[in-house]
Parts: sequence; structure tokens; C-alpha cells
Amino acid sequence: MLRPFTLCLPGLVLAILWCGRIQAANLLSNPGFEADGAGGNQNFPGWQTFGVNSYTETAATLAHGGTNYLKVYQAFTGITNFDGVFQDYISGPATTYAAAGWAYIPWATDPLVGQNAAWLEVTFRDANTTVLARYRSAVITSNAIVAGTFPKNRWLDLAITNQYDANGTRLTNTVTQLVAPGGTAFVRYQIMFLGDANYSHGSVYFDDLNLTQLGGSPYGNLNIVWDDEFDGTAIKTNLWTYDLGAGGWGNSEQEYYTSRTNNAYVAGGLLHIVARQEAYDGASYTSARMKSEGLFSWQYGRIEWRAQLPAGTGFWPALWMLGANINTLGWPGCGEIDVLENNGGNPAMAQGSIHSGSDATAIYNFPDGGGVTNFNTYTLDWATNAILFYVNGHLYETQTNWSTSTTNVYPFPFNQPFFLIMNLAIGGSYLGFPDTNTINAGSRFPGELLVDYVRIYRPTEPLHVGIQKTGADLLLTWTSNVVCQVQTNTNLLSPGSNTWAPLVSATNPLRLPPNGTSALYRLISP
Repeated sequence: MLRPFTLCLPGLVLAILWCGRIQAANLLSNPGFEADGAGGNQNFPGWQTFGVNSYTETAATLAHGGTNYLKVYQAFTGITNFDGVFQDYISGPATTYAAAGWAYIPWATDPLVGQNAAWLEVTFRDANTTVLARYRSAVITSNAIVAGTFPKNRWLDLAITNQYDANGTRLTNTVTQLVAPGGTAFVRYQIMFLGDANYSHGSVYFDDLNLTQLGGSPYGNLNIVWDDEFDGTAIKTNLWTYDLGAGGWGNSEQEYYTSRTNNAYVAGGLLHIVARQEAYDGASYTSARMKSEGLFSWQYGRIEWRAQLPAGTGFWPALWMLGANINTLGWPGCGEIDVLENNGGNPAMAQGSIHSGSDATAIYNFPDGGGVTNFNTYTLDWATNAILFYVNGHLYETQTNWSTSTTNVYPFPFNQPFFLIMNLAIGGSYLGFPDTNTINAGSRFPGELLVDYVRIYRPTEPLHVGIQKTGADLLLTWTSNVVCQVQTNTNLLSPGSNTWAPLVSATNPLRLPPNGTSALYRLISP
């Protein structure tokens, strides 16, 4: 979405616009637990659990919407305890949200008693999961129910509007929207059930939860500082080179990597990495492994790949990074970050990992029938002592501690520059060492890894344009370390029309001599 800031000057109308992102839809995955199995179970696609007593229940006559709802009650441990589920979504400073959900108090069948309590909560957290801000709904307690504050045996709309201190010990304000503070990396939505130490009984049901972005951007003060949109007609040789040859690459892979256009090319705004079943220099398959080694490396920030992967028993696609010092330290001492890899025999999963002498990994299971054969966005937040993995904005893995060698100190090696790699392997250890017969029977060739873009974001000064008078000319300047393009439009009566033209040769600063024509100018960042 374009947001304008306009300056009106004699002989020239200058509109400065930039790209922002506003999500109007519910950000939560599986918000009504309809993707869960029928009956009582603890299978929550899209959600993570804490405590032990959160169960999906099925009853179309009782659920607020659909057939399923969530039942939560305490753990009966003899000490104060918490139970519930949560979901994390990518965010950034100054982003605003609204949040709510439905709760049901089954007073007739399972009344809440003792000091048990339940509520909905939204917290904003940094990359180390530290709580920066906390918001809650009204808190459901047995005393409040008896007093008539909450209705019994019917669904209650709980809006999350109460702001607390970060520790959750003091109510500080009542708000109409939730605001992400500085340092925010993600927002957490969770159902909270506080169980007392007296084994008190009672449960609360939840359904049809909602977290909506009202304004701002999950990118906050992050802007694109490096990218490849694959919008040309050829692979950019100043950005990418190749690993070539066969030999298994340490994983018993069966392909031969080439730099041929048969195996890697750009067309239709996409990078195509193509695996082919063909005899080539002793190998049964060919493919491509592209990398930025020696051309570009980076350290810290947010990287984003949008890609579509092939499905099939023999395919092993990966979007990943290696330490730029690999030729000195070797692997795994240089460090490896797998932003995404997939076993083609299971297209409903995506995996993110780090390797530095020992492995740390997690798997994202796509809800609602999704999978890697669709275009998805795979994102990594990389800070000095935290690495976060997302799929389509949903945070599913956080690494804040890792092993290192005796000669190096944490956070090494993930405090060094890394380069980028994109490849489509065939066979190998990750897939369980399938032989060629199994691969040929389980995969359709050619198979393609399609990449829409790769972007790297870092904190920068805001994307903006400045203008000053220099003699008879106007001098246009803009943020210098952000990937963006200047466009112009002389159709002032309909500036939203499709008449914007890129100034391909525009340099920063851009001198605009007087020519008696008024025009609009804008900056576009991918």
C-alpha cells in the first residue's frame, strides 16, 4: 500500500510515497480450532501449548462458531500453574493491533472455583522473547462470575484492551489499540489459565480468536538494503555464482551441479532452479546450487525468501547460509543457518536449523491444507544472540543458545558474516538415502525450486525524500542505503492511475531543471 506525503512547489508538484504493509485480516492461524481433529485431543495446528490441560472439544451445538472449541483448566500440581496455548506473529515497532476472542463459562457443568482465573493476553517481545509490553482482556474469576460481571453458560466477547506493566503485576491503562514498542520482533497472542495451589476445579472454553493489524508495518524501522527480485532476463552474475560438480556434498546426494541454463535461469519474474533426470558426467541427475560467496555476505538483520518448492520423494530443496570464513574454519565450525529445507516426500512441513558443532532444529507443520508446493514466505530474524524462524509471518522456532568449540566463545559462530545459498538436491542423507529407483518412482522430473525474491532488511533511517532549491533547479535526495526506485507521473488529475514511469538512470541526488511541467515523484521499495 502506498502512503503519500506531498510537497507543493512553484512549477512542480512533488509527491513522496513509499511502500508500507497493512494486514486487515485475522493474523492468527486456526483461530477457531477447526483444523483440529474431532473429539477431545491436543492436536493444535498453528498453536503451541504450555501446561498440560488444553483440549480441543467438538460440539456444534456448543461451539461459538463451527464445531470445535478449546477447553482449558488447571494442571493440579499443588502449586500455582499456568495452562493454555499461544501463537507468535512477526511484528515491528509502532505497529498497532486490535485483539479479542470468545470465552464460555460452563457454570452448570464445570464451574470455576477457588483462585483459578482465565484471560486472553497479547505481549510484544524482542528477539530474546523478553516481554516489552503486555495487554489483557478482563480477567475471569469465580468471584467476578458470582458477582454477575460475567454471564454464565453463554459466550462472552472478550476484547483485549487493558494495558499492564511488562511484568503483568499492575494495570496501567485502558486502550483502544495495542501498540508495539521499540525493539519489538514479534507479537504473542495467548490463552491464559491460572490454576491455584489448592487443586480447585473449573474450566473455561475459548473460540473464534482474533488478532488484527490496524496500522504500521511488521517491518517497523527495517528497510530493504539488499535484494534480488529476479525481474530481469538473466541471473545477476554480480550477485550469484555456483558450486559445480558431484561427489555427494557431504550428504550422499546424487545430483551433478551445473551452471547451465538447463538447471538455473530467470523468467517470468522468478528464479528457476531445475532438477533433471539425465546422465551427466557419471551422475543420474543434474541441478544447480547458487551462492553469493565472494560476492556478498551479511551479518544481522532480517532475511526473507518467497519460494515455491517441488514435491517428490527425491527432492531436497534448501534456502540457507554458511559462514563466510568456511575456507578457514571448515564446516561446521563456520556455522550454518538453514532458513528453510524440506523433505520432498512431506510437502506439509518446513524445517529451520542451525549447525555449529551440534544441531538445533524445529519443524513447521502447515495448517489448513497448506504446504511448500504453494508460494510461501520464509523469514529469518538474526540478532547478536537470537535467531528466529518464521513461515508466512508465523514464528515457530527461536534459538538463543548454541554450542561452540572450545577455542571460541558464544555467540560465535553466529556473530560473523554469512553468505547465501539456494539449491535443489536429489537424494541424500536428509531424505533417508533413497536409491535411484525409489527417487524415479517418487518424483516427477524436471522438478523446480521457484524463487520470487530474496530480501535483506536492516534498521535504517526512514525512507524519505528531501528537496532543496539550487539556483533555478530543484535537488531531490532520498535515503541512500535502502533499495528503492524513483518513479514519476505527469498525470496530476489521476495520480493513482497506472501512468507511473521509473527513472531508470536516476542518481542520488537527482537534479530537476525547470521545464514548465508539473509532475509527481515517488519512491518505491519492493
